[in-house]
Formats: sequence, C-alpha cells, structure tokens
Amino acid sequence: MNQLDFTGRHAVITGGATGLGFGIAQRLVASGGSVTLWDRDEAAVNQAAEALGDKAFALKVDVSQQPSVAKAVAATLVHASRIDALVNSAGITGPNVKLWDYPVDDWRQVMEVNINGVFLCCREVVGQMQKQGYGRIVNIASVAGKEGNPNASAYSASKAAVIGITKSLGKELADTGIRVNCVTPAAVKTAIFDQMTPEHIAFMLSKIPMGRFGTVQEVAAMVGWLCTEDCSFSTGAVFDLSGGRSTY
Repeated sequence: MNQLDFTGRHAVITGGATGLGFGIAQRLVASGGSVTLWDRDEAAVNQAAEALGDKAFALKVDVSQQPSVAKAVAATLVHASRIDALVNSAGITGPNVKLWDYPVDDWRQVMEVNINGVFLCCREVVGQMQKQGYGRIVNIASVAGKEGNPNASAYSASKAAVIGITKSLGKELADTGIRVNCVTPAAVKTAIFDQMTPEHIAFMLSKIPMGRFGTVQEVAAMVGWLCTEDCSFSTGAVFDLSGGRSTY
C-alpha cells in the first residue's frame, strides 16, 4: 500500500459504517488522519468507529434531512475542531425494474439519499471549509451516472446529478483552497449488492473489460489521494474507476 499523507487532518465520511465509506475511513486513518463516520445505522456506525480505534468518531445522521446534517456538523466540530475533507459515500440503489414500473416512493427515496444528501452535506460543510481556507470534497458517483444502467433509472439519474453538482461546486470554489471532485466506480462488491438482483449484478460485470469487480481498497486509494493536499490542481473533475468500462 502506497503511503498517503493525511497527517493531522480530519475527514467526515457519510455512509461510513460499511462498504466504501468504511474502507475509505480505514485508508485515511492509516494515512495519519482522523475521521468522523456519519451513518443512519447507529449500532453499525458505532461498531465501525470502535474497529478503527481512537482516531474515529461516530454519529447517527440522516443525510437526507437538513436539520440532522447541520446538527452533525456542529457535533463533529466539537470533537475535531475542523473538517478538512468531506467524502459523500452514503447511497442506495433502489429496485431493479423498468422506469415505467418504478415505484414513485422508491424513486423519491433514492433521490433523497443519493443527490439531496450530497447537496445538504456540501451545503452545511462548505462554510466551515471557507472559514479555514482549506478543504477537500469527494463525491462517490458511479459509472451508471455516465452511461445509464437499464433497470436502474433512479440510481443512474441520481449519480449523473452527483457528477453535475461536483462540476458546479468545483467551479464555484475554484478560487479558494477547497477542491471538489468525484469518482465514478463500476460495480464494487459490497453490501450494496444485497439491494440488487442477480441479473443486474451479472449485467454490470459483463460491461467491465477487466472481467472483475473493483475492490473497496482500490476505491479507497483514489479517494484517499483526492482528500490530501497533493490534490491541488484538480477540481470539478471526474475520476474513473471502472476497469476500462468508461474511457472518457
């Protein structure tokens, strides 16, 4: 594992209890930093923070609700005093059905978590980063946001929106010390697969030229770098993690 320098820095990671969020937290702690994990599953996020040791804190947060996010920012600053990086990793897939059969309530829930959650977390954290004169924001999008996966219209649309908000916010903050980027992984085998049908999982694998799914560690390596000071001239950018599926 290559060494990244996150020494003395503090990151907030949404969806940090499991999957990509937890893997990214592991990488940042191993790189000398500390983290606050935000997740709506209180028991799981407490367990995750305990596993990471004394450099990790846990908060129950619903990223789709502005009061919950604002309260979490205030609580994070009590124990960490600053937020150097924000990783928006919380996300859900929604059902794998045709658009015309898509349940309206499920559509709204995907949008609430996957894009409204990113908006609210960025909105509440950016002010603190502006006061500091420094910050790194990394949004977890998806190759589905570039290409659109069939039977995943809400997920694809929400991740396309994550790409769009990254580009917009990156330009708005380009003349500051804050950098805003996103990554677009192809499928990475985590607990989120439990929300998908076997047919949809097979479809995603068939699209990857490398013939395998990505790993949490591979995503964490790229996200970890984007959280460091070394990422200084990239903003509003989209970084590929698709095993060759998307080359643009």
